[in-house]
Amino acid sequence: MARTKEFDPDAALERALELFWERGYEATSMADLVERLGVARASLYATFGGKHDLYVRALDRYTESRDRRVVEALSQPGPALPAVRALVEAYAEESVRDERRRGCMVVNAAVEVMSRDRKAARRVEASWDTLETALTSALTRARAQGEIPPGRDPRALARLLLVVLQGMRVLGRAHPEPGRLRDAAEQALAVLG
Repeated sequence: MARTKEFDPDAALERALELFWERGYEATSMADLVERLGVARASLYATFGGKHDLYVRALDRYTESRDRRVVEALSQPGPALPAVRALVEAYAEESVRDERRRGCMVVNAAVEVMSRDRKAARRVEASWDTLETALTSALTRARAQGEIPPGRDPRALARLLLVVLQGMRVLGRAHPEPGRLRDAAEQALAVLG
C-alpha cells in the first residue's frame, strides 16, 4: 500500500518558489529548503527530485502565473495602446516599489544561471517569447486601430519594450532609483507615438 504524503506538495512548491526568488538558486541550499518548507529531505527528493528539479518547477510556476497575467492584460478587447502603456508603467512602479529587492525571478534566472543551465534557459527564453508575442499582438492591434502610426513595426517595438522592461527589473533589483526607472518607462512609451 502506498503511503500518503505528509505535506501539501503544492504549498511546498510555493514556499520553494519564494525562497529561490528571494535568494537565488546558488545561495539556496537543500538545508534551507528543508527548513523553509518544513519537509524532510527524503520527502523533498521523493516528491520533487533534487534541488535543481525543484528550482525548475518553481520557475515554471512563476512564469505560468506572470505570463498568463501579462497575456490577459494585453489581449483585452478595445484600444490596445492603453494596455501596453499600463504594462510599462506597472513594470516601472513594481521595480521601484520592490522593497524586498527580489526583482523578477525570470530576470534573476537569466542573470544567475541561464548561461550554464539549459533547462532554466529554455524557461527564460519561453517567458521572454511570450511577453514579446503578447506585446507584438497588442501593438499590431494598436496599429490597425490607428493608435500608433501605420509605418511602425509592431515586432520591433515589442522587442524594444521587452528589453526596456527586463532592464527595469535588473535596475530595480540592483538600485531602484525611481527617477531613472520612470524616465525610462516614459521614453519607451514616447517611442510608441
